[in-house]
Parts: sequence; structure tokens; C-alpha cells
Amino acid sequence: MKMKWKVGIACAILLGSMEAMACTGLLVGKKASVDGSVMISYSADSHSLYGELYRWPAANWAKGSMLQVVEWDTGRPTGMIPQVEHTYSVIGNMNEHQLAITESTWGGHNELVDTTGIIDYGSLIYITLQRAKTAREAIEVMTGLVRDYGYCSSGESFSIADKNEAWIMEMIGKGPGKKGAVWVAIRIPDDCIAAHANQSRIQQIPFADKENCMYSPDVVSLAREKGYYKGSDKDFSFAKAYNPYDFSGLRGCEARVWSFFRKYDKSMDQYTEFIKGDPTKEPMPLYIKPDRKLSVQDVQNAMRDHYEGTDLDMTKDAGAGPYKVPYRWRPMNFTVDGKTYVNERAIATQQAGFVIVPQMRDWLPDAIGGILWFGTDDPDMTVFTPLYCGILDSPECFRVGNGDMMNFSWTSAFWVHNWVANMAYHKYSFMIEDIRKVQQELENGFKATLPAIDKAAAELYAKDPMEARKFLTWFSTTTADDATARWKKLGEYLIVKYIDGNVKKEENGQFMTNGYGLSAYPDFPGYDEEYYRSIVRSAGDRLKVSE
Repeated sequence: MKMKWKVGIACAILLGSMEAMACTGLLVGKKASVDGSVMISYSADSHSLYGELYRWPAANWAKGSMLQVVEWDTGRPTGMIPQVEHTYSVIGNMNEHQLAITESTWGGHNELVDTTGIIDYGSLIYITLQRAKTAREAIEVMTGLVRDYGYCSSGESFSIADKNEAWIMEMIGKGPGKKGAVWVAIRIPDDCIAAHANQSRIQQIPFADKENCMYSPDVVSLAREKGYYKGSDKDFSFAKAYNPYDFSGLRGCEARVWSFFRKYDKSMDQYTEFIKGDPTKEPMPLYIKPDRKLSVQDVQNAMRDHYEGTDLDMTKDAGAGPYKVPYRWRPMNFTVDGKTYVNERAIATQQAGFVIVPQMRDWLPDAIGGILWFGTDDPDMTVFTPLYCGILDSPECFRVGNGDMMNFSWTSAFWVHNWVANMAYHKYSFMIEDIRKVQQELENGFKATLPAIDKAAAELYAKDPMEARKFLTWFSTTTADDATARWKKLGEYLIVKYIDGNVKKEENGQFMTNGYGLSAYPDFPGYDEEYYRSIVRSAGDRLKVSE
């Protein structure tokens, strides 16, 4: 029996350029969260990624069954591996045991990519989610897979978390024809938060701390063999050996980690010059103890960050235009008069396919305790919808085949959210106010409803676990489809309100009329004084009104 490995998302990475800056992951330990849950996050960023929710049901496999592995980024079949006897159900990046795994790619030394390997980073995640119950078991499965079948991707950071603990594992291959990978995994202390964003972040390795650190036996020796490192084991830095800092790794990657950290540790501003591109400065720590505990809403909002309130605030330069847009179309680098400049790369970005916040709660049965907060498109303007990890089906709005990157669908959350966001990019400072109202209406509603859903599901679970899962499936699918329909209504409202650059007048939530059934005359807000001054500077007297 053969099983074709269907992988979905592709975090597109063009190595060695500022165009490479893509996925972002945040991690929160159970004692650093408001309610005692473990949380991670992931923005799956790619210009060609259609945001779908993937689901694999649990299954039993006959002896001798084989699994066809397909490379995540390209769809290229890479080889066959033996299937295990039983695989667990998976919804997105979380399985039925509240195990969640995400990633960000950092590339590293090109010569360490093993093009003959079978396992790439994407298939590594989803195969492992079907085979492991805990974070520690996942690390064992992941490193075993690349050891046995070869690793064909470049350098990668993985967030690996269950209901009790969170880990960051970093991995890179050994070169063409050499099976396996060098890797190190560090447990994030329960009272700390961490992050990674396309730059290796693990510095010194606590080799003696077997409880909180795991590593490949050749992690240092390979670096010496390749000439990446010459010192003693105790001074060895995984990041400096396998992914040395450069301007893009700091400004486009570490800056995102810094922006998250500084929200919860005022001392992080000491790293401002480092993240602006100075690799000689002291690097940031892998994790920090926050000055306050984080809620799931805090993590969701952190994924909406554009460096607001920092020197890198994307609404403060001329690139933001008259409507203070915190986005820049690609390419990220541009040249003027022979000098190269960079557009900032924030956590929230327009090309995200989907964004998630997996939340793992140890005080509930696994089917109820795990919630995959799932949204499509730009994290800034998505709606994080709760999907319980024990559900038996996926919502139509997130379902595979409901539209694709070449075909629009009005029942696809990806396309509906893109439609709204692409309107907002052209009049952001106005439309974001309307978007926030509906976004908060929905997300606050989920927050208020979940305790009752948890309680009802727990009562059902005590009597019949399958009935509880059916109930959670009904809630999760109905909630997601209703939220998508509500977002479509928002889009209809926005296009009516802001047609042709005008703003319709409103009263008590209704568009005003002229008293005779026709639309009241709209407002013409124009632009702010700063933007008008920029027009005058560029046009000179050409636009000046004669006196």
C-alpha cells in the first residue's frame, strides 16, 4: 500500500538576499502565559502560497505500507519511506495530542544542503505530527527521520511544543550524499518567551544540561571539519558557525524578534544598534523572562506588528503614503543614485498565506485542550478563529480545493480576506478603523464563548469522547464559516463607504440619505498636510494656483 504525502504550504525562501525574509514564530512557556497554557505562533509567508487548512485523519496502516514523501516547496516526489502502524490525526500544524510544530528558514551554508536526501523541512513537520505525541518525542522522530533518510533542506528553526513545554530546535544538513543533520534543541523555560524569524538564534550550547538541551554528537566537530569554527566546545555558537550574522539577517530577521521582546522587556532597546545591522554588537538572548504574562490575544496581536512605536515604524516615512500604510511592495531592496536601501520587514506582511497561534492547555482532555487559532492572509487583518484539535472535519472556508491561487472563491476565507486587505492597503488609515471593529467583535466573541464550549465539551467527553469531538467539530466549522461570511459583509461595507476615494456619511450605523431616498453627499477627506507638502516639493510651481 502506498500513501502519497500531500504537503500544503511553502514558505518561499530565496537564499542570500533580502527577499528571503519570511516566516516568524513566537513561543510562550506555561508560566509566562496568563492561563497556564503553552503557546507558539507562525506566519506562513510566501508570495505563491494559498492559505489552506490541512487535515489528516488518524489511520491504521497494514504492515509493509509505504509513504511517498513530496518536497514541500516544489511538489517534487523525493522518495519512499516505511509507514508506521498508526498515525495520529492532524489539523493544520497541531495534532490530536496537542503537539504543535512550526518553522522558519534561515538557509546557512549552501554547501551543507544534501540534495540526495528524502526529507525536507515541510514533510518533516507533518510526518512528525502524525507520529509523535510530545515535544520530546517529536525531536526524536524528526532527528531520526533525517538520520535514516537524509535531509534535503537548508538551515531551519523549528518551534516544537506540547501542553507542558516548548522547544526551539535548529537543524542544518551535512552536505551532498551525507545522511543526517547537525542540530541542537533548547527547552524554553516555563516562565520565558522566545522567538525566531529566519535567522539561527541558538548561541552557546549547555552540553551538560541533558534535561533541557539535546544535540547531535557531531554538532561541533562538523563545524571544525568545515572550517566554520576553531575554538573550544564551551565557546561554540551554533548560530555563528552555521548562520553567521549579516545585515539582512539582523535587519530583516532579528529585528522582528527584538520588536516582540521589547513589548515585554524594556531593556531590549540596548540591542537597537545590533538589530539595525551591526553584527559586532552583543546578540540578543534566545529567550527572556517577560515583565508580565501573555494572553492568547497578546500573541495574536504580536503577530500584527509593524514596528509601531520604534525607530523602524513603517508608518513614519514617505513610503507609507498619505494613508500611513505599514507595508512595502517587493522587492525589499531598492537602489537610488547608486546606493542601496531596504524596506523594513515586519512580522505582519501582506503575502502571508495563513497565520496560526496553537494554544495547548494541560488541564483539559487533549481533544478539548488544544486550540489552533487559525487565520488566512495578512496577520494584521486576519481573524484568528478557534479550531479545536480534536475536530473531525475542516471548515468549508479553509478547506483544500475551495479556490486556489489561480481561482477566486467567495466561500474561501483566503480570498475574502485578501479582497478586504487589498482594498485597505490603498486607504489604510481610514479602513483599518472599520476593520478593527469587526475583527475585535469576532475575536472578543470567541473569547467570551470558549469557556462555555470547553465546559459543554468536557461534560460530553466524560460520557462519550466521540460525541464531544462531533460537538467541537460543529462549533469550529460553523464559527469559521460564519466569520468568513461576516468578513465578506465587511468588504461589501468598505467598498460602498469608500467608493472613488470619498467617504459616505453615517448615522447610527447606517449610511445617511438626502431625505429623498438617495445617498447623502459624501465627504472629501483629501490628504494630510504632510502629504500635500510632499506634492508641492516634487511639483514645484507647476500646480500653483495663479493669483
